Amino acid sequence: MGLRAVSFDVTGTLLGLPRLGEIYAEAFRRHGHAVDEARMAEVVPAVWQELSIRTKLGEDRFSSHPDGAKGFWRELVARVAAHLELEPPTPFLAAELFERFAHADAWEVFADAAAVLPALRAAGLRLGVVSNFDGRLPRLLAACALAKNFEAVVYSEEVGVEKPHPAIFEELLERLALPAGDVLHVGDSRRDDVEGARAVGMEALWLTRGSRRGDLRSLTELVERVATPQ
Repeated sequence: MGLRAVSFDVTGTLLGLPRLGEIYAEAFRRHGHAVDEARMAEVVPAVWQELSIRTKLGEDRFSSHPDGAKGFWRELVARVAAHLELEPPTPFLAAELFERFAHADAWEVFADAAAVLPALRAAGLRLGVVSNFDGRLPRLLAACALAKNFEAVVYSEEVGVEKPHPAIFEELLERLALPAGDVLHVGDSRRDDVEGARAVGMEALWLTRGSRRGDLRSLTELVERVATPQ
């Protein structure tokens, strides 16, 4: 029947974290830990990757943690401190950072995303989100003035699995009440977004900002790539 909806990944696709190291360093300093912003910007993604490797493919790291999403982020903050050879942080530091990243000013809305989402809606396409994220996501999208664009926001903590697990994409299709062939997914992870979406029969495009490796270098190219809905 043709393309009727487009779903998006969030981090790296719609939103960026240009101040990640700065925000973590500020919070650590407020709690008595002297840290360097540049070093922090290296360590936080490295610890995220460390915990990702520990997580089974498709398992949701937030709902599977014994203490839920907040417990996962407490563990991440503790591991960051350990990598920096700092004293173990108090739970208050992790709580502060958890709340901090629920607010728009900790993030950057990519300019192409801000422009493309309304354009796609104006073209008659329905929009959704499929993200490996915790329960802060709906609040964050609203704070970033993006929530109004989406009919369905599906995130891993709620569903209980992470991309590329088929169930998270199937949840999106159920909420949109559309067959897989009518929905295109766009994201910056070849495995999680492209392979995951295609495994359930959806079309998918790989966003690699500024690089020719993927299908899209910018979301602005998406408007030209999608067909007029039937």
